[in-house]
Amino acid sequence: MVENESEEVKNEYKKMINGELYVQSKLNHLLINCKEILFDYNNLRPKDFENRKKIICKLFKKTGEEFQIESPFFCDYGFNITIGENFYANHNLVILDGAEVIFGDNVFIGPNVGIYTAGHPINVELRNNGIEYAKSIKIGNNVWIGGNVCILPGVTIGDNVTIGAGSVVTKDIPSNVTAFGNPCKVYKVNQENIGKK
Repeated sequence: MVENESEEVKNEYKKMINGELYVQSKLNHLLINCKEILFDYNNLRPKDFENRKKIICKLFKKTGEEFQIESPFFCDYGFNITIGENFYANHNLVILDGAEVIFGDNVFIGPNVGIYTAGHPINVELRNNGIEYAKSIKIGNNVWIGGNVCILPGVTIGDNVTIGAGSVVTKDIPSNVTAFGNPCKVYKVNQENIGKK
């Protein structure tokens, strides 16, 4: 985290986590630290479950007891990510966690999924001066996210949801539905899942 950082870094981090505009370059060393840790993670042998689990537990804000994240895996900071129990992510998961990314229990993620809290201003001057923003993403319990899905800043996905492969999720998705497409839209209410936690 940022407890031992300078006031300048703490201030930029606070702006980032609160969805305000911030100067990303002032947090670069935190990004580099995360990339160093992930380099080690992504170069462990596949059967080295113990060290893989240790690294993720140290990197993330919170984890469940049972989880598996296939390598390669990439994120920006790590300490803004929370995963629930029985979490599984296939190869090439990318989480840009400038803001919090919170997963419930029993979340399954296909390969090549991008979860992006980070965004850049439309104003060219701000963007060219390294100004960014981040909006938190929340994903509920019992969610299956198909391969090549892209989830954009500020999205909340409810419980008992299936997101079809290749979808671009630009807006909130309610509980108990199947949704897919670009932009992702609800196509079916899953009556059998209503009331399940």
